[in-house]
Amino acid sequence: MQGLVDGYFVLPNTLPNYLAGQMGKRPSPESAEFKQAEQSVRARLEKLLKVNGTRSADSFHRELGLLLWDKCGMSRNEQGLREALRKIPELRAEFWRDVRVPGDEEDYNQSLERAGRVADFLEFAELMCIDALERDESAGAHFREEHQTSDGEALRDDESNAAVFAWEFQGDGQPPKLYREQLHFETVHLAQRSYK
Repeated sequence: MQGLVDGYFVLPNTLPNYLAGQMGKRPSPESAEFKQAEQSVRARLEKLLKVNGTRSADSFHRELGLLLWDKCGMSRNEQGLREALRKIPELRAEFWRDVRVPGDEEDYNQSLERAGRVADFLEFAELMCIDALERDESAGAHFREEHQTSDGEALRDDESNAAVFAWEFQGDGQPPKLYREQLHFETVHLAQRSYK
């Protein structure tokens, strides 16, 4: 539940195994990919430092967290998700206009690190809301208020949503691309869960 509102997320189980296989393989700082990544990071850090606004990264983090808690938390609805999707880009634009990051990029700078995380959270929060809106059902701990039984239980839509959703970044200002892989069950059968 921590990742729900504060932005610290756990990697899927498959990624640590992949990354473990990469241990000991050092990227060459002379490779084009390394240089491009380094240049991109430096440009982003400089951009954060140059804003010189009036609000701390923490204040944006808190505002985003409250918005997600209220509109994309465990209980959500289409109207709230759409409202969050209107407000997050506005908050992101305000962040890039008014964040204040003291210090510089030459020394260890926790404020700069935090501002970078909040910038990432603003991107990821929007994707969370897009994904929640796309998954038009109640599932697991994510209750869509418009999808419930007469007893108030979560109502899944296994026919449409028994799938893995993966999203691909398409570039700044572009909507992400959805990849949807249907799940097929051979030995286990899906059934509605009851919390009574």
